Amino acid sequence: MKILIAEDDVVSRRLLQSHLRKWGYEVATAQDGAEAWRLFEGGSFPMVITDWMMPELDGPGLIRRIRSSKQPGYIYVILLTAKSQKGDLVEGMEAGADDFLTKPFDREELRVRLRAGERIIRLEHNLREIKAALIETEKLASLGRLAAGVAHEINNPLSFVVNNLAVLRRDVLDAMRVLDKYREGSASLARAEPELAAQAVRLEEEIDLPYLRENLSHLFESSEEGVRRVRAIVQNLRDFARLDEAEFKEADFNAALRSTLEALRHEFDKKAIHVNTDFQEVPPAACHAGKINQAFLNILLNAIQASEPEGLVEVRTRPDGEGAVIVEIEDHGGGIRPEHLPHIFEPFFTTKPVGAGTGLGLSVSYGVVRDQGGTIEVESFVGRGSLFRIRLPLKPQEVDAGLEATQTQ
Repeated sequence: MKILIAEDDVVSRRLLQSHLRKWGYEVATAQDGAEAWRLFEGGSFPMVITDWMMPELDGPGLIRRIRSSKQPGYIYVILLTAKSQKGDLVEGMEAGADDFLTKPFDREELRVRLRAGERIIRLEHNLREIKAALIETEKLASLGRLAAGVAHEINNPLSFVVNNLAVLRRDVLDAMRVLDKYREGSASLARAEPELAAQAVRLEEEIDLPYLRENLSHLFESSEEGVRRVRAIVQNLRDFARLDEAEFKEADFNAALRSTLEALRHEFDKKAIHVNTDFQEVPPAACHAGKINQAFLNILLNAIQASEPEGLVEVRTRPDGEGAVIVEIEDHGGGIRPEHLPHIFEPFFTTKPVGAGTGLGLSVSYGVVRDQGGTIEVESFVGRGSLFRIRLPLKPQEVDAGLEATQTQ
């Protein structure tokens, strides 16, 4: 596997290079972020190790460029830093870092983190192969059964990890407090049992106790964040597969859209996007209210992401005869390319950069509308925007829901 190292400190760069080559990696090195970016553009590096502080282009800046690139496959990035404050770590994660390695780095910790990165890259590669095979079949029902199976198989061991991690965090921190109490008697132990005291000191040095004490909380926090990400993906898969269905109840679609728009107010404000609403009086409908809200949320998020800063999103409702309601969500962004339009509701399909989305939002929305007995039509003009037209019956019938994806030429 090829690894790109971006490190302006000569000693650290050579040390990293030496370790990696001994472990069988193919290594390219750069003395700053700008040189690393040039090497990255000209090569194929599934893994990057970058220092934080570098001239011209720092580590977070390099990571943001990598995440916005069109390189195929997932790029696993380890951020090498002496920073340990929570705010700094959050900044690195928001830039797109997958993992952190604290300076001065430990050789064995480096090796373990590289192996973890390799596993993620292999999983991502396998996922892409599975996705390609599934898209060829163009059978959403089969994808739903697969999603249900995957969600079930992941959810059970994930529960073990969540519970064990919580217990482990509690017990390890308690054990550290016990250790602190023992260490208070280190002077007395040195006088009474000097050889035993010397052994204890050597053990502390071997495990680097100060480093362990300083980073325990961060290690648990990053592990819990990773588990939360996996759980969110599993939840989306469960929704797509129609698991955990709730009872039908009457809902006001106008009220649901207002609350969803309010929940997304921060996202609209970040891009200064204007929202125009035209809500006609519509009767209440029997539905899974929470799932309908999720469908609206996902489609609105898609509209926000497709819109330029200071753009416009329009949301409209109207009755469709006596038996249904029409909900329209329209953006005025870049539109959907014709070759992408037939695939937008397929799980994991996304045109966003790797790491910017899971490709599950619209597929979940499709599943929700289908279960309601409704349909989604999509009209899109490249360069002018997209219109999602959702038809929802007031009293869902047990019939196969249809979906039409059309592009107006």
